[in-house]
Amino acid sequence: VQLQAFGGGLVQAGGSLSLSCAASGRTFSNYDMGWFRQAPGKEREFVAAISWSGGSTYSADSVKGRFTISRDNAKNTVSLQMNSLSPEDTAVYYCAAAFRRLGLLATNSAQYNYWGQGTLVTVSS
Repeated sequence: VQLQAFGGGLVQAGGSLSLSCAASGRTFSNYDMGWFRQAPGKEREFVAAISWSGGSTYSADSVKGRFTISRDNAKNTVSLQMNSLSPEDTAVYYCAAAFRRLGLLATNSAQYNYWGQGTLVTVSS
């Protein structure tokens, strides 16, 4: 499956931004979807994940209550609504797809099979 993330940009601290990821090539509903981010000089980290049906979500503690992941299987898209942004959220954000699975949503990047190219989010103080 091919993934393309978009929606990044420059936003002031306290502001909001919505990222989207468009999927093509294979049946979107066969995949759990996730968002990861990588800040300059840091390891890539898990942000949020959503199950193939959209019925289950999980977010990293650092973004809980501020970021919301959602998906639209009819449109082959997954979104990340980011509110109350802080400079610590500055990073390149990646969407990723993992073959759907039973049990807990994948939070490790190694569990994801396909990756988008990333979109840069910069939060100014």
